[in-house]
Amino acid sequence: MLTDEQAARTWLAALPEWTPVAEGRLERLISALNVENQQQNLVAAATLDRVWLRHVADSAQLLSHVPRETSNPWIDLGAGAGFPGLVIAILRPDISVHLVESRGRRIAWLNTAVEHIGLANVTIHGARLEQVETFPVRVISARAFAPLPRLIDLSARFSTADTVWLLPKGRSAAHELQDLAGWKHLFHVEQSLTDPEAGVIVGTLIGPDRSGKKG
Repeated sequence: MLTDEQAARTWLAALPEWTPVAEGRLERLISALNVENQQQNLVAAATLDRVWLRHVADSAQLLSHVPRETSNPWIDLGAGAGFPGLVIAILRPDISVHLVESRGRRIAWLNTAVEHIGLANVTIHGARLEQVETFPVRVISARAFAPLPRLIDLSARFSTADTVWLLPKGRSAAHELQDLAGWKHLFHVEQSLTDPEAGVIVGTLIGPDRSGKKG
């Protein structure tokens, strides 16, 4: 379990995706985030002193559930401040990352951040998810986007048999998964590396379940 900024940075530096270029880009992201957060509440102000732990490592831990050979693309729903989407794009410049965000000021921030950092592998969809054209993806991530049933209803059309779902859900992860009905899946909860009370729902979606069973 990572507990502080130093531990988070040490863990990040040991990742196979870590490079001097990635480190520099993450530094630029954090610097820009601190400035923009004074204009709009992208993240809770109290978390800025723990940004490497609370946002960067918290995002990067998702990569441990994705094989290195995983191909394009990755879609991040409700991208907001850019976590985990921008962190993934920085650490995996070989993957095309699609960020979906409908709020105007967040869209403006994401565009500014992508340009400031110099990311060529990011596509921003400035629209509600319902308005985004369907395309198959290899990874779906969503951090605080919607309750699990609603999230799956909205995004299942992007999923294939090979799509990995990575859904940080905080302390509600196990409860939401237990109560999920209407879908056949191979989801399970992984312990978060950055929060002892949080979990990440990980797995694949099989398809609709007409039996009405939960879990």
